[in-house]
Amino acid sequence: MFGQDIGIDLGTATVIAYVKGKGIVLREPSVVAVNNTNGEVLAVGHEARRMLGRTPGNIVATRPLRDGVISDYTVTEKMLKYFINKIGGKFLFAPRIMICIPSQVTEVEKKAVIDAASNAGARKVYLIEEPIAAAIGAGIDISKPCGNMIVDIGGGTTDIAVISLGGSVVSSSIKVAGDKFDEAIVRYIKRKHNVMIGERTAEDLKVNVGCVYPKIQDVEMDIRGRDLITGLPKTLTIYSSEMMEALEEPTNMIIDAVHGVLEKTPPELAADISDRGIYMTGGGCLIDGLDKLLQERTGINVMIAEDAVSCVALGTGKALDNLDMIDRK
Repeated sequence: MFGQDIGIDLGTATVIAYVKGKGIVLREPSVVAVNNTNGEVLAVGHEARRMLGRTPGNIVATRPLRDGVISDYTVTEKMLKYFINKIGGKFLFAPRIMICIPSQVTEVEKKAVIDAASNAGARKVYLIEEPIAAAIGAGIDISKPCGNMIVDIGGGTTDIAVISLGGSVVSSSIKVAGDKFDEAIVRYIKRKHNVMIGERTAEDLKVNVGCVYPKIQDVEMDIRGRDLITGLPKTLTIYSSEMMEALEEPTNMIIDAVHGVLEKTPPELAADISDRGIYMTGGGCLIDGLDKLLQERTGINVMIAEDAVSCVALGTGKALDNLDMIDRK
């Protein structure tokens, strides 16, 4: 197999890979299960995610990326190697890989991503900023001299950028996104019901009944957790109105960050944004009512991109077409 070009959305929650000419070929949770005794990787992706919070002492299921950046270098490298092999088997030539990163990462964090991908078998590594990849993936022509605002809410970070002429003019990245929503739900249930639930249960709640804008009809869901008073398992019914209360704080932080970026936007571009609206991408933007709430608070039309979860990966994939041009530069 000739060295392929691969685009990777290395997310805190999910890794999505795009192969030039094939489209999206891999979508797996970024979770790795490692045996602590000998450092051997036991499972990656879906299998490892099932082990979260359910492993014996010598096995640890971890997420090697936290808040959009690498927190465990060795495990990230092993995870990347596993995914690259899964995509293309053994390559005749190592693939060129483009990876997207949050907009406000340090040089050290960038180098960690490049080194991890190189050691995992990449011939050459390119980096692209998440909001730019998301804009390309959402089908926006970013090469024109007019302002587009992108709010990309992933698992670990929310990236907000105003893009014009192919680059970001004003950008901000905050570490409040899908994971913080889950944590807020865990805290809320513990505080209000005295019941401890796990990350996965919190995520199920967020997906099924989570909302940040009043619903016409209250939706409910049954969950199980551990009663903190008796120490025994307990079943609860949680309503979407409670979820709204639980998610209020992280939601406000995201909306404040969008405000902050709008305040710093040059007036000409701000006029473009109020004409064209704000585009939302990433899995986190699918929480019920987030678009309505943002629209209400900013007074600007808000649109959720088609296939919001895959936007960043699709954009990274489309950017692969320009690799030869980047190389020439």
